[in-house]
Amino acid sequence: MNIQDIKPADGAKTASKRVGRGIGSGTGKTSTRGHKGQWARSGGGVRPNFEGGQMPMTRRLPKIGFNNKRFAHVYNTVNVDVFNRFEDGEVVDINKLIDERIIKQTENYGLKVLGNGVLEKKLVIKANKFTASAIQKIEKAGGTAEVL
Repeated sequence: MNIQDIKPADGAKTASKRVGRGIGSGTGKTSTRGHKGQWARSGGGVRPNFEGGQMPMTRRLPKIGFNNKRFAHVYNTVNVDVFNRFEDGEVVDINKLIDERIIKQTENYGLKVLGNGVLEKKLVIKANKFTASAIQKIEKAGGTAEVL
């Protein structure tokens, strides 16, 4: 088999319909557009979601939800169980987490520690924000939570 012998399966490719090429082609004169009217004209037709003057579905349904992307405070979030990989007495901050490849890059508002999981090491954790359960678990393990 050579590359010039490769061809698509039968019926996979069909020739494009050549419209407006004379009466004998069967698609001459009106070029499959019918007679007159909005759809027969160049550039004719209606905009998407136009429903013939009826109130469109997009305007009949109520607006829902609210997205505060513009003023949202975005943090890097980690749970307390992530800190078990560090040694006892170590000081852990966002740069240490990046070095350990726990997080990829810093967000605008820094690090937020969440309280999911169990912490078994005595650590000093420096972050911009802590949840109440995270502080409780860090102090229960004998460590300290420092807010930057």
